[in-house]
Amino acid sequence: MHNRAVGVGHYENFPVASVLCPPGLRPPIVAIYRFARAADDLADEGTASPEERLRALHRYREALDLACAGPRIPPREFSEWTQVFEPLARQIRDFHLPPPLLHALLDAFEQDVRNPPYPDRQSLLDYCRRSANPVGRLLLHLHGIDDAGALARSDDICSALQLINFWQDLGVDAPRGRHYVPAEDCARHGVSIAELRERRDSDRTRALVRELCAWAASMMRAGAPLALQVPGRAGWELRLVVQGGLRILEKIGRLGYASLVQRPRLGAPDLPPLLWRAWSMRRAVVGTAQGAAP
Repeated sequence: MHNRAVGVGHYENFPVASVLCPPGLRPPIVAIYRFARAADDLADEGTASPEERLRALHRYREALDLACAGPRIPPREFSEWTQVFEPLARQIRDFHLPPPLLHALLDAFEQDVRNPPYPDRQSLLDYCRRSANPVGRLLLHLHGIDDAGALARSDDICSALQLINFWQDLGVDAPRGRHYVPAEDCARHGVSIAELRERRDSDRTRALVRELCAWAASMMRAGAPLALQVPGRAGWELRLVVQGGLRILEKIGRLGYASLVQRPRLGAPDLPPLLWRAWSMRRAVVGTAQGAAP
């Protein structure tokens, strides 16, 4: 799974335990993170077969159903996940967390195990609808924001972050047999799956990555005004999330879109420009200089 976070652990795009996180919301955010992190490990860690992973995720879903039914200790057969589901059950009760969003994350983990091909962009966005968008909607729920416009912008940001992670990790995923580049995009640029799997850098693969980065950047900019709608420290945190994603795209561009052979990273030197760009965001203009792609 690709949603490794900045903060506690590595479940992306999930700003866990950030200094900007409102203290009152820290317990539910950490509980959701631990739920997702443990499921991610079932889907992606160790040497289990796909069938074994799917069986484990099925049991994990049964434990989630119990947690949604009430704040009670899971039965003995779920004891290995007690530290996940006991706090999660309390937060589901206290904050009325929507169970369908939690189940959607499990749907995405199961999809990762099955590792299907993605024929077009719509099929990849459908995956993002389960793998990434529920995270943003859960966070908006915790902040009491539920209008349709905000939810749509949240989906744009979360899907963009997922796509950015794919293009950042292209040279890591493809050799492992994880192919998130839509087949129609590959065909348009004359790039084969074998070229991606073997990390064969070329003008064609770079043109492909450039176009994919432009797609992700446009989605991020469409969702970015949400960061100015969310109040307080959470809004500032979201600004940094948006600018962090755009910064990665910028770095991919500086590599000549050769992320098939080089993986860009954010580091300490990126913090000052990220802070400046977050501070400079306005409702009508979301710093066009940040984007990597035209």
